Amino acid sequence: MPTLPFSGNEPHQQRQMAESFGTDAERYDQARPRYPQAMVDRIATGSPGPGVLDAPDVLDAPDILDVGCGTGIAARQFQQAGRTVLGVEPDARMADVARRLGTAVEVATFEAWDPAGRHFDAVIAGQAWHWIDPVAGAAKAARVLRPGARLAAFWNVFRLPPELAEALAAVCRRVMPDAPFDFRAVAQGGLDTHQPILTKAADGIRAAGAFGEPEQWRFDWEWTYTRDAWLEQIPTQGAFTRLPPAGLAEVLEGVGAAIDAMGGSFTMPYATVVITTTRTAPA
Repeated sequence: MPTLPFSGNEPHQQRQMAESFGTDAERYDQARPRYPQAMVDRIATGSPGPGVLDAPDVLDAPDILDVGCGTGIAARQFQQAGRTVLGVEPDARMADVARRLGTAVEVATFEAWDPAGRHFDAVIAGQAWHWIDPVAGAAKAARVLRPGARLAAFWNVFRLPPELAEALAAVCRRVMPDAPFDFRAVAQGGLDTHQPILTKAADGIRAAGAFGEPEQWRFDWEWTYTRDAWLEQIPTQGAFTRLPPAGLAEVLEGVGAAIDAMGGSFTMPYATVVITTTRTAPA
């Protein structure tokens, strides 16, 4: 399910939801989609190389900071691209999984995290920047990035097939009648739903006054889901992480029936969208 269109408070003020994904961190790591290799390569090769370190003799010093790293999904992809990554993650349960799978993590919100004088060649954030104050986050990123280094926040944006979107919206309206958002719009997904958080990210970068003009990159791809694979992902999505078991079971039953009616699988179009810029040299 796409990022929810929050009513009233900004997403970064919704701390209970922001830190609810660790309720089943193992499932989150297994079910959530990865990021297109073309995006990883473009960010990795478009950032200063790992040889530019505060202490060049320390070969394993991290050169990429992964903000809101979760279970390390993006971090591992950047590690496989030859970069050394440090994660910052507020949920200790998610951090534990990331560490077990090979990513060094410090537990803190990004706004409160102490960089201890360290600097990085890139700051990345996958599916996480909307949980961070966009102005304070950009200012913190400016503080830890070397001149010419890259800030890149990215999101996987999907669009459900219409018949599945309608089935999901119908069961959600029944199970969560008091939810403060339009389930049909959220279930359909697409860039229109995400545009507010993309705009806030870009505006926060501009407000920091330490970066070039933000760019928006887009990488299109698709993935085919079986019934079981999609039902495994639903409990990891923000609308459902705090849903009581009976309500979640009803959602899964309704969505599963819709996928069965489609032949037991479907192909999801994705667009991975990146808001990115580089750190300017201090005046």
